[in-house]
Amino acid sequence: MELRLLTPPPWLDYELIDSGHGAKLERFGPYVLARPETQAIWSPYLPATEWQRADATFHRARGEDGPGEWHYHRPLPERWPLNANGLRCWVRLTPFRHTGVFPEHSAHWEWLARQAQRRDQPRALVLFGYTGLSSLHLARSGAHVTHVDASKPAVRWAQENQALAELTDRPIRWLIDDVGKFVARELRRGNRYDLILLDPPVFGRGPNGEIWRLHEQLPQLLAQCARLLSQQPLGVLVCAYATTISALTIGNLLAEVMAPFQGYVTAGELAIPEQHSRRLLPTAIYAVWSDREIAESG
Repeated sequence: MELRLLTPPPWLDYELIDSGHGAKLERFGPYVLARPETQAIWSPYLPATEWQRADATFHRARGEDGPGEWHYHRPLPERWPLNANGLRCWVRLTPFRHTGVFPEHSAHWEWLARQAQRRDQPRALVLFGYTGLSSLHLARSGAHVTHVDASKPAVRWAQENQALAELTDRPIRWLIDDVGKFVARELRRGNRYDLILLDPPVFGRGPNGEIWRLHEQLPQLLAQCARLLSQQPLGVLVCAYATTISALTIGNLLAEVMAPFQGYVTAGELAIPEQHSRRLLPTAIYAVWSDREIAESG
């Protein structure tokens, strides 16, 4: 298994301006936002006057991942369009500090596109798909996509992104479901997929109150996903925002469940470079299995 640090390609509509003191300063299209960031324990590179120019700042109410409140320093629209590295989508400010856009995910989009384009209309499964940018990228690359997320608002947002991206003619199934229950049903049905992408949270709830805990349930879910793969799978990608486990942990799990298949595993961190200092802000960990050399999976 090879370890790698990946960064996304530059976006015209997004940039990480600065980070430090537990926060990050970002531009999403025409608006600058300041949000909490637990990884940024260093000092900001820019002076406080630059941070004071933010259009909105998020303040936590309780807990690292709990709800909070946006403080608006000037009026902002309820949502606005963004060019996500060639894919148009909607940005919104949520009570959990998120915007619906994770630029670091685009570090894998080129690999996803290459894998999807190697086969005529491959079947792709996206679990914990949130607002659907990776699903849309796969569909744009020719895949038949099944997108699963437990949140009805998130799936509705993903469908709005599909319309904005002018991809409504592409075959995507948008499903509101508990991921574990859906995967179990797919196994019973005998359905198979060529590509599987997972972006699990540390903790989550299904539509009927089902509980998801990454440390407890990821091993079983990955094992089930391996059984969902076609006889000649193209790839499996796992991204996670857990700070208490290593990329090696996910890489070892993925290598274990994919042992029956001939292929390669690479794992590592996703990071975003700052605009001015070029300092790297770590954002997530990942592991990817590919049927081709690891050199092609970045």
